[in-house]
Parts: sequence; structure tokens; C-alpha cells
Amino acid sequence: MPRKPREGKFKLKTHKATSKRFGVTGSGMVVRTKGGKAHLRRKSSKRVKALFPKMIPVQGRGIVKRIRRLAPNMKP
Repeated sequence: MPRKPREGKFKLKTHKATSKRFGVTGSGMVVRTKGGKAHLRRKSSKRVKALFPKMIPVQGRGIVKRIRRLAPNMKP
């Protein structure tokens, strides 16, 4: 049986590591978490540890552009 002809362009695939590390807010801003949360946190102060779970915006237009290209289907 012959294959069904494809219409349009090829499918875009999401880079999974990028989609796990970054997120998009409702306003469309790309955000990321901070590194160094896994272990060896005894030395850091309480204030630093309290700031770890916060998501911070990604700075730099080039980096944001690359993230959007790697994960085109990342939804807000």
C-alpha cells in the first residue's frame, strides 16, 4: 500500500533538555531556575537558600532566540 503524501513542511521537534530547563510566563517572557540546588547547600546562607526556588528571567536577546528555536512549542 503506498504511503500517504505529506502536506506542508516537516514536523518541528522540541529539544527536551531545553523544555525541561526553561519555561514561558503568561506574558511570553522566558524564565529559568538557578543552578546549584542539588547538594552541598550547607555552606550557603539561609537567605541564599530561600532565593533558590525563584524563577528568574533569561537575559540576552540571542539566548532567548536560541531557546525559542530549540523549543518552538513551549507554551506559556
